[in-house]
Amino acid sequence: MIYDPAPDHGGSALRSRLGRKRIPFSSRPEDENHIGLRPTEGWRQRNLQFLGEVLIPSILAPRKPGRIIDGVPLADADQIGVTWLGHAGFFAQVANVNLIIDPNWALWHGPVKRVRHPSLWASDLPPIDLVLVTHAHFDHLHLPSLRRIARGQPIIVPKGVGDIVKRCGFGQIIELDTWQSAQYRDLHITLTPARHWGARMIHDTHRGFGGYLIDGPDRSLFHCGDSSMFDGFHEIGQRSSVDLALIPIGAYDAPSGRAVHMNPEEALDAFAMLGAQHMVPMHHDTFPLGGEPIQEPVERLVRAAMQRQIEDRVRILHEGETALY
Repeated sequence: MIYDPAPDHGGSALRSRLGRKRIPFSSRPEDENHIGLRPTEGWRQRNLQFLGEVLIPSILAPRKPGRIIDGVPLADADQIGVTWLGHAGFFAQVANVNLIIDPNWALWHGPVKRVRHPSLWASDLPPIDLVLVTHAHFDHLHLPSLRRIARGQPIIVPKGVGDIVKRCGFGQIIELDTWQSAQYRDLHITLTPARHWGARMIHDTHRGFGGYLIDGPDRSLFHCGDSSMFDGFHEIGQRSSVDLALIPIGAYDAPSGRAVHMNPEEALDAFAMLGAQHMVPMHHDTFPLGGEPIQEPVERLVRAAMQRQIEDRVRILHEGETALY
């Protein structure tokens, strides 16, 4: 579904297999990749533990200062450039297109405190051509952050999420269902499946979720969004030769007990299933959303990558750091 919430401000148009007719939202049918909201047994004790061992200590601790970053390096046309903005947010450069994915400069999400000041703000980034959002959860779709970078350019979201961003200042909104694609300049962008859920509130379970395959003429980038481990990573890897995969590694010890995120070892399993050449982890060291110590995901990832002898293919970025591939 494509619709224009505001007059065109000059951004390049998106093309999709979907028509331009706006279709009313409907309830999302249950599928094997949709994780329900019901917590598992013992959730009360886990929530108390999360409150006492993670949430309150993080609130009381001073927020770390952002790192000093001397600009964002520009990638060549045949390179992929990724700059980690914290949590699941990236500024990416593919085929001379500047993208931003799940930007989030929030210092708080309710009682959850960002542990470090952002090292790069929206004003520090090169002009953004295209915006991607993987799902409607508040830590991935942060409306104040999106308004900071909206300049009439297009935005891609999963099906059922367009109404949330329609007043942010984007010139065109395109909604994709799983495996649907849009074309932007030389980029072919596909919404991939994930094992997660998309409700922003308890009642709006119709909202979609997923990751993105971003295929250029020479290189391919994959942003996983949020997901727990599932067999779908095999199919994603079969549909594209992924040069770089951005895969979440944190918040795996969910207070609810639900399997909603991957742990570091599972993230490396997903990396192998994708057949990707390189990996950059995300969803760590920004917001304490799981019961594990906030430094644990990276420590476990380093150990597991060394044990599998793939440490040269896994790069851990500091917030604000850029890697070129």
